[in-house]
Formats: sequence, structure tokens, C-alpha cells
Amino acid sequence: MSDKESIRVISVDDHEIMRGGIKYLLLAVEDVELIGEAHSGEEAIRLCETLHVDVVLMDMRMPGMDGIQTTRLIRERYPDIQVLALTSFEEEEIIQRVMQAGAIGYLQKGISVDELAEAIRSAYAGKPTLSPEAFNVLVHSSTTQSQKHSFDLTERELQALEMLVQGASNTEIADNLVITEATVKYHIGNILKKLGATNRTEAAALAVQYDLVSKSNDL
Repeated sequence: MSDKESIRVISVDDHEIMRGGIKYLLLAVEDVELIGEAHSGEEAIRLCETLHVDVVLMDMRMPGMDGIQTTRLIRERYPDIQVLALTSFEEEEIIQRVMQAGAIGYLQKGISVDELAEAIRSAYAGKPTLSPEAFNVLVHSSTTQSQKHSFDLTERELQALEMLVQGASNTEIADNLVITEATVKYHIGNILKKLGATNRTEAAALAVQYDLVSKSNDL
């Protein structure tokens, strides 16, 4: 990211006080720009249609279209926009559903400005950020019917998984492994199936939990 480039963020929450708190926090972050606020899921969709949004900070419980439904629609219509679930709730069902809907992270509203800023930067880079509670839920749900010895990942799948954990995109994985993006998608599909994960974030959480890949190398 260049010195002049900012991560463009919108916040979605039906409580004006919460939106005001997020706005106040982000004023202290030089590389993040709050470009819009929405009080509902429907309004969030409209903002994504009209603004160049990088990251959405999404509340979960709102009247009308809730955060899970809104996350799913945003990810389906605008796959380049990342969604961070920012909520007061740590209910297992909510965590599972919003991650399955495509959120790249799940955080509690009480986090510090530094933690929020880092989560936004990670989301922008395609890297998941999870609260400890959310991480445990994803690992538990992913391993309910799976054991480490049954993962049976190939060497190539392990290589792709290691880069996935580091937040690499399909293009970056393809470049590093000198294969096509179509082949990368094939490998990622196999990884998700073998790990019993529903998305890349769950797969990354499971890989870290079971030490399936080295976490010391950077791309």
C-alpha cells in the first residue's frame, strides 16, 4: 500500500452510538478512511453499489436484513469487498453462519483501536482475523467429524494450504507454485473437502490448530 492510499471502510450498525464510536476510533488511524455509515443491511448494500468499498464492518443483529444475510449478499455481488463481523455476541451458531456467509473475520466490539485497525488491514490483505472464541468455534465445528490422521493432504495441497494460511490469493498461490489459477481452485476445493471446512478461513484455522503447515515463512 502506498503512503497516500487508504483502506476505504463502511460501518454497518443500527445503533447510532456504536457507529459514532467506530467513527471516533478510526479517526486515529491514518491508513483507514471511513467513507460511509449504514443503519441497516439494505442501506449497506446500497453503499456498496455506489461507493468504492474495501472493507465492511458488519453488525450481526439488525432489524430487517441481519448481518449474516447482508454479508452473504455483499460477498456474492461484490467479491472484492471483505466483511468483518463486529459484534457483541459470541454465539456459536452466529459465528458459524456468518463465516459460512463469507466474512473474513469475527471480532468483538470491545477491541482496541489498534486491534481494529490491524483487523481491517488484514481483511484488506485477504487474511482472516478471529477472536479467540470464534477461532475455537470454527476449529470445533471443523473437527467434529474429522481427525488429523484422516486429512490425507497431498504435498501440493499442503503447499497451497500454507500459503492460504498466510493470506495468499489464488493468483499469488498460482505464481508461487507455478500452476494455473484453475489448478489452485481445484487444490483449494480438495483442501476444504478433506479438512471438513466450509471456507478458506475455517481451513486456515484448522491448519494452525493442528500444525499442518509451517507458520514461520512469509510470501
